Amino acid sequence: MTPTPAPPPPSLDWCLFLDVDGTLIELSDTPFDTRASDELNSLLKDVAERLGGALALVSGRSIEYLDALFAPLRFPSAGLHGVERRKATGALHGASFIDSQLDRARVALAALVQAHPGTLLEDKGRTIGVHYRMAPQFEPAVRESVAEVAAALGTAYHVQAGNMMLEIKPRGFTKGQAIKAFLQEPPFSGRTPVFVGDDLTDLDGFRVVEAAGGISIGVGDRVHGTSQLADPAAVRGWLEGIAALVDSHRE
Repeated sequence: MTPTPAPPPPSLDWCLFLDVDGTLIELSDTPFDTRASDELNSLLKDVAERLGGALALVSGRSIEYLDALFAPLRFPSAGLHGVERRKATGALHGASFIDSQLDRARVALAALVQAHPGTLLEDKGRTIGVHYRMAPQFEPAVRESVAEVAAALGTAYHVQAGNMMLEIKPRGFTKGQAIKAFLQEPPFSGRTPVFVGDDLTDLDGFRVVEAAGGISIGVGDRVHGTSQLADPAAVRGWLEGIAALVDSHRE
């Protein structure tokens, strides 16, 4: 198998879309332990400024969570795999709320987690997921139960597979659709899109940027784009290269 090449030299004409967990920040044992360092915040702020604000976070996390994680910074963002999106203007689409249609799923999945020690429930309001990273032996039981719970909700919901987790979310939203919407708006329109992600949920986004003549960058060995970086540390080093390139142009 031919190795996937490293990303091409950065350009001021890029617009940048970044997944968070497993891409910018190393995966933690639980979804509640993720932390962003001051150094990462400073780096993202610099890169966004160099690209004229054309940097967006595209994550399975909620926008509310992303704002807390990177506070006081507030980036254009797509949360919950595209279910909610905040434009560069600050306008919010799909505003966060507690979806009462998921109440039955909340009860069922809480019981599932209680019966399988080490699994964790993550309720994001409009989506709900079960993590089994700390109890991988329960993956078959989690898969079966989550599929049954989702089926009982009807066709408006489906199961989104992630890295050692399964999430029930509204059907019809993807990270790729969110990126398409960003590409129709300033400051992203007219630029070459670049999307960096590490998980199966990022593949829709890869296809969108590739179709638009852009660059998909896979992180780690779970997914592969047109280019590849080894891990979040390599992503952060690559982002530093973008800032350094622009600084050299200013001298």
